[in-house]
Amino acid sequence: MTELVRYRREGDTAILDMDDGKANALSDAMIEALLAALTRAEAEANALVLVGRPDRFCAGFDLRVMMAGPERARELLRRGSELLLRLYGATVPLVIACTGHALAGGALVLLTGDVRIAATGAYRIGLNEVSIGLPVPVLAMELARDRLQPAALTRATLLAHIHAPEEALAAGFVDEVAAPEQVVPRALAEAARLGALGRTPFHATKQRLRGRTIAHIRDTLDEDLRALLPA
Repeated sequence: MTELVRYRREGDTAILDMDDGKANALSDAMIEALLAALTRAEAEANALVLVGRPDRFCAGFDLRVMMAGPERARELLRRGSELLLRLYGATVPLVIACTGHALAGGALVLLTGDVRIAATGAYRIGLNEVSIGLPVPVLAMELARDRLQPAALTRATLLAHIHAPEEALAAGFVDEVAAPEQVVPRALAEAARLGALGRTPFHATKQRLRGRTIAHIRDTLDEDLRALLPA
């Protein structure tokens, strides 16, 4: 069986390599593997780097499950939302090495990082929900409002614009772009820098910065899922 998330350490940094051999979809198994790895990293590391496979960072929620009916889709989105909120509020610095395409739920994973570094190339990054006939969920809107440049928000959400890496940098999806072979080394360097900060003040400040947003998303999640996917 393929190891969907490989956990490794480099010094005090935990590295999570996502690789399902395909597009790194957020399946039930991938979500559970990421949650388990995140829990381990928070317990034993000072920082965390999340890495995709070559050319594919994350394709978003597993379409096979999303097409299996409203109940199964809601279950997947609920568990995936828990993953996104855990990443967004991680107790250690989270650096994301975006190695390729990051669409829909994959773009949301990208937005949870404290520092986000994307590979240059013919890659697509963005929230395509409206273009496939779905409203943008509350969780996605809140992450987008927090991380994207205000001038880019409407284009990225309502107009479903898909960005090249350099456009994603200007919009705020990522903080830096680098040559593909430099993405992981740059992410590791940033993780080492952030991991040297005091863990208690870092986490306490993150809670002050993001805690209200996380609480609002949790409070409205069930209602939003019912509106998105009525029975």
